[in-house]
Amino acid sequence: MDLGIAGKWALVCAASKGLGKGCATALAAEGVHVVITARGAEALEATASELRARFPAVQVRTVAGDITTEAGRAAALAACPQVDILVNNAGGPPAGDFRDWSRETWIAALEANMLTPIELIKATVDAMAERSFGRIVNITSAAVRMPYDGLGLSNGARAGLTGFVAGLARQPRLASRNVTINNLLPGPFDTERLRSNTAANADRAGRSFEEAWASRREANPTRRYGHPDEFGAMCAFLCSAHAGYVTAQNVLMDGGAFPGTM
Repeated sequence: MDLGIAGKWALVCAASKGLGKGCATALAAEGVHVVITARGAEALEATASELRARFPAVQVRTVAGDITTEAGRAAALAACPQVDILVNNAGGPPAGDFRDWSRETWIAALEANMLTPIELIKATVDAMAERSFGRIVNITSAAVRMPYDGLGLSNGARAGLTGFVAGLARQPRLASRNVTINNLLPGPFDTERLRSNTAANADRAGRSFEEAWASRREANPTRRYGHPDEFGAMCAFLCSAHAGYVTAQNVLMDGGAFPGTM
């Protein structure tokens, strides 16, 4: 299927690895020019080199920096001629007990996983409406549907973003102008972050990483972990010309792990 977005420009945050990289790769495969950001310059440039080699007709620009800062956002936006597609993404906050979290800890989580996406939406959404095309995908978490024990910072910040998007995406001045805003909710995907979290949890429980990794895999109905390329493909479809009637949705990708009807 031709997704009808070749030649568009996308800003993809935290795209050097994992799910962000999966999204950038899928968009580039559709002929979308991409500006990719990440804090680590070395990994970012490696990903950019890979994308340029695989998709020579596509422009790939890099911005190394912290997207959760005003300066980082300004640099990313300046590198993108126009933002037709915005993929918001940032690393999740640490696990722990809410009794140990200071106000500053909460502010940092909100800054990364709620306020930064809102700032980037604010900077781009009106121009999208003027051009009668815009696609915004926020990478959040399955925790929005089923909060995880110990991940209160993520549960709270991402739920806040979800509530904000639910109202904004339905505004006729955006929806009627072919501007959509959706959230992608990943469950267990095989990423460095999931492996590091699994290793930390296994260590606290006195288990080996291999045992903990296999146990979580087998607990999923699919008996496997998701692959970032699968996630990227869903992101690309939500960004496509065919998805103009899909907005204000929370698309759960968790292999059927959520035990609910809806």
